[in-house]
Amino acid sequence: MSAKMMLRDQVTSIIDPSEKLRPEPVYAGKLKSDFRNFIIDPADEIKERVRKTYENMHTNQTVEFVRSRMKEWLQFNKARMTIKDALIKLNDLIDESDPDTNLPNIVHAFQTAESIRKDHPDLDWFHLTGLIHDLGKIMAFYGEPQWAVVGDTFPVGCAWADSIVYRDSSFDNNPDGKDSRYNTKYGMYKPQCGIDNLMMSWGHDEYLYRVMVHNNCKLPEKALAMIRYHSFYPWHAGGDYMHFCTQNDLDKLKWITEFNKYDLYTKSAGVPDIEKLWPYYEKLINKYIPGTLEW
Repeated sequence: MSAKMMLRDQVTSIIDPSEKLRPEPVYAGKLKSDFRNFIIDPADEIKERVRKTYENMHTNQTVEFVRSRMKEWLQFNKARMTIKDALIKLNDLIDESDPDTNLPNIVHAFQTAESIRKDHPDLDWFHLTGLIHDLGKIMAFYGEPQWAVVGDTFPVGCAWADSIVYRDSSFDNNPDGKDSRYNTKYGMYKPQCGIDNLMMSWGHDEYLYRVMVHNNCKLPEKALAMIRYHSFYPWHAGGDYMHFCTQNDLDKLKWITEFNKYDLYTKSAGVPDIEKLWPYYEKLINKYIPGTLEW
């Protein structure tokens, strides 16, 4: 069997088409299909906020823009703070790209972490990953517009996949779509070059991953992959961009897919008792990401 066929078979096992034949599951009191509802409705304030965020993102996220953001943010000279300090800042952030919740982001952080802890009680690094996965959103407090901070990510420098939300028209004014270097299937990349070698649209995933590496965090590689790609829905949910994958990517994809169900399907009106939970998570912070970090 060719390597290409083996990759395809493994992808099929990760993104299981038989799921469509099963009864629709319920998470946090909502049907699975009720999450990530990107229907356009100008009369709905939240849906219109989400649409405009993605329109700005898809218009402005170009190869040149991402390079400029990396040059700006990867100096790690914006702030010095602990993980707990960064989490507390999220108490003042509402994600403008999220159609599923209007609660401060710190609530989502604890909802995600506690759901992981319930199902995987022995994987403390996984609990902490759930808690911190959105910390890159602190960029919004240092001058970055939310369309360059939040939302689904995608590779720049190659053709945009059909599964990207609002794909039909939201990229119409992005100049990379008219650039022959970037508008083909492979664009500026090579087949099976590896997902890590793609330049992703700039956002909180890539930024937090870089912050973790820069500050020598002790989380395992699979945790770093969850952080780096949890918003890459066109890949882990849409099944696109597989022509860039290696076997190592598919191994990571299994963990990213496992993480995704806690990131997405725990959003609800129920608010955890954050003050009561702090002592447990502070121990994990001290174990894996101690001290003051450079952001």
